[in-house]
Amino acid sequence: MSNPVVAQRYALALFQLAKEQNLTDKFDEELRTIKKVLTQNPGFIRLLQSPKLSAREKRDLIKNVFQNASAPVMNTLMLLTDRHREDIIPEVAEAFIDLLNEGRGIAEAVVYSVRPLTADETKAISEAFAPKVGKTTLNIENIVDSNLLGGVKVRIGNRIFDGSLKGKLSRLERTLIS
Repeated sequence: MSNPVVAQRYALALFQLAKEQNLTDKFDEELRTIKKVLTQNPGFIRLLQSPKLSAREKRDLIKNVFQNASAPVMNTLMLLTDRHREDIIPEVAEAFIDLLNEGRGIAEAVVYSVRPLTADETKAISEAFAPKVGKTTLNIENIVDSNLLGGVKVRIGNRIFDGSLKGKLSRLERTLIS
């Protein structure tokens, strides 16, 4: 089985448990934190996959790092560790977030801009682009990119809406060349 399929199965089980216990928001917050920690520290997953650490040491390490996680989330992390699937923990978190967002009509978006966006600008972008992808709202991550020259570039899933000055100049250049 490929990793996305396995991650989807674990995420679905965790999602169903979260819905039964009415803890979807808590699990969402915890899994976003776990995903952020693991993606910002790829050496941590390599450490967990090291054959030099015993299973007990790996479990203790996870318990220490994610000590504030709820019991079901911690149990999922322990299960993944016991089955030598530490590498898919970020994928499980991402799949859980996707399941939760799908039910709520939310899409994850990355907005590239020349400067940090204000709350009003973030809200306006969400209102403008959410209907274009069939969602009610966007969960926006803002990345400052000074290479854009001006405007914004919005990435929602595999769709990119380029309203940046650099993008417009590139399109104009292609039009003039052809």
